[in-house]
Amino acid sequence: METAIRTGTMQVTVLCLVAAGILLAVGVAGIPASLGLLVFLLALAAGLYYTRTDADAGTVLGVDVDGLLSALWLAPVLAALPLVLEPAASAEELQALGGLVGLVGMLNYFLRPVYLLAYSLVEAVHERSRGPTER
Repeated sequence: METAIRTGTMQVTVLCLVAAGILLAVGVAGIPASLGLLVFLLALAAGLYYTRTDADAGTVLGVDVDGLLSALWLAPVLAALPLVLEPAASAEELQALGGLVGLVGMLNYFLRPVYLLAYSLVEAVHERSRGPTER
């Protein structure tokens, strides 16, 4: 389960950072929020979803690259969420929203030890409550 927590938090962090990069790039390019941008991001997500491959990149530096690549299509969807919440955002506001999405991703990464500690505590309480005969 600890591996699942580590892998899941890394995936969420990377997806948030890619989504933040998309929003920052769009904002720097001077493109404000619009229905066309929303449709483009959703079309990009659909394209990434349907062109997924079963690559065998494995694990690099403790990061499950295969899992990241298979979930990469979610990054444009995540970048589209602020456009739904703030449909009239200017280019500068998109940059700020991208920064917030990146901040959420990094916060998730830095909270990973807290997630693991909480899991360990719940596991210990569960083991203790089972008693010696059920182990």
